[in-house]
Amino acid sequence: MIKGYHSTVMKIYENIRNEEKKLLQKRKEEIEKNLPEVLNIEKKIGLYSIKLSIKLLNNIDNKEVYLNKMKEKITELRIQKSELLVKNNYPMDYLDMHYRCSICKDTGFIGTKKCSCYKQKLVKLYYKDSDLINILNENNFENYNPQLFSPKKNDGGHISPRKNIQNIASLSWKFIEEFSHSKENLLFYGTAGTGKTFLSNCIAKELLDKGYLVIYRTAETLIQNLRTIRFDNNTELKDIILNCDLLIIDDLGSEQITDFSKTELFNILNRKLLKQKKMLISTNCDLEEILKLYSERISSRLLGDFTLCKFFGEDIRIQQNINSKKF
Repeated sequence: MIKGYHSTVMKIYENIRNEEKKLLQKRKEEIEKNLPEVLNIEKKIGLYSIKLSIKLLNNIDNKEVYLNKMKEKITELRIQKSELLVKNNYPMDYLDMHYRCSICKDTGFIGTKKCSCYKQKLVKLYYKDSDLINILNENNFENYNPQLFSPKKNDGGHISPRKNIQNIASLSWKFIEEFSHSKENLLFYGTAGTGKTFLSNCIAKELLDKGYLVIYRTAETLIQNLRTIRFDNNTELKDIILNCDLLIIDDLGSEQITDFSKTELFNILNRKLLKQKKMLISTNCDLEEILKLYSERISSRLLGDFTLCKFFGEDIRIQQNINSKKF
């Protein structure tokens, strides 16, 4: 899915430029019909500009005086052109190329650096093509319902599952609202069916809608991606996983755990933390299981660099299924 996104985005820019060139040509044809003197002035500006460029390269007497006169003449012609357009109810820039992004001029790049509009196009493309677009139609804050969780405290518990999910939802909103300047990462852990994936998807939708690039991977799929990056040298996939605004790793602990997976997981966690690119990880494991399953280097980052959010209560998916089948 990821492979080929860059070429697709660049094709979008090419199409934009071609569309704007066609629109400019139509505007010129309209002016040629209604105000041909404007195009004549444009031709004169073009000729003077060529002469100016030539004289800049040549050594002539009183070069500076001559060049200033040429520049003044070009300025006068531009003023005449603008006045004619405005007088006839046309904008001054009617015969200029119109760019949808004035920063990169619809190229996607400022020098060798990607323009901010490049990421916006990538976000829309990823969102459209990914499975998330269907999932997030259901898993979003509009469908968030804490009433599904029990209001009763568990034995020995300080708060009820309902109050707990309300607290985590509030923390999730804070994470979204402070996303642009916060360094926070989230670790959702607890038993299956207690809302971890649902809230992860709620966060993903809000950030995607704000124009951030969110990449969702199950732990198993992420390891497969990291294998592809390592052995196939897939630089595009590497760039997106490393530099996305939020990487969501779902169901950590369900992947096949090997020396390779532990090494690559540590590397991706460490590099994302160093780059201050945020992560949200969910797992059915408790903290003791994480310490047993993973190396000390991984565990220390998960437990030391992430805000820990414990989910508990009955499996709401089972409860919803039972309720839907009641007569």
